[in-house]
Amino acid sequence: MGLISRLGNLWRGFLSIWISDIEKQHPEIAYENAINSMVEKYSKLKSATAAIMRRREDLDERLKRVTKDLAQTDGELNTAVDTNQDDLAVVLIQKKNDLNSELTELKADLDVAQKDAESAKGSLLTVQSEIKKLKTERETMLAKMQSAQARIRIQEQLDGLSIDEEVRALDTVRQHIRNTIAEANLSKELSESSLDSRLAALRNQVGDVQAKRQLDELKAKRAAQQSQANKTM
Repeated sequence: MGLISRLGNLWRGFLSIWISDIEKQHPEIAYENAINSMVEKYSKLKSATAAIMRRREDLDERLKRVTKDLAQTDGELNTAVDTNQDDLAVVLIQKKNDLNSELTELKADLDVAQKDAESAKGSLLTVQSEIKKLKTERETMLAKMQSAQARIRIQEQLDGLSIDEEVRALDTVRQHIRNTIAEANLSKELSESSLDSRLAALRNQVGDVQAKRQLDELKAKRAAQQSQANKTM
């Protein structure tokens, strides 16, 4: 029996852990189970409270009936005494004593029943209030849980974006653009400083010198012609 009991406890332990893990992953299930348990407790307590209240009502009815019987017996006893019916008076006195004892007992029982009924009603209202609070808590906590899960998903997505890698990739593009511009500038500088370029520039300069010399000769020739013409006149 000891081994079986230990195995049973071990199984219940594993089952409790398994259920606990499920409830962590699905808190709505845990809240639903707790609320259902409270509702079941409320139903049982309500039935017990109804039974207590019925007993209180029964005791109250019996108390009223015994009080009425006692009043009637007291009247009959007075009549028996007035009419010298001693044998009836003795019987009625015994009945009156029994009714007084019963009345005392009923009053005590009724007092306890009333206290029990008030206590049961208070417990019933407490459980009812706890059920309402639990339902409100469920809605609030599940909403907070959903909000937290959404924030976690957003953070995971942001982490997955790898912004640093994107920035590094952009820096690589920027560096490539700068290198391309530098290569273009270098090609231009090399072209301007090459021998062919220098020879072409020199040819341009020679052409300019010759053109200026021809212009000077042309101007001198015209001046000489103008001077000769002036002398002829």
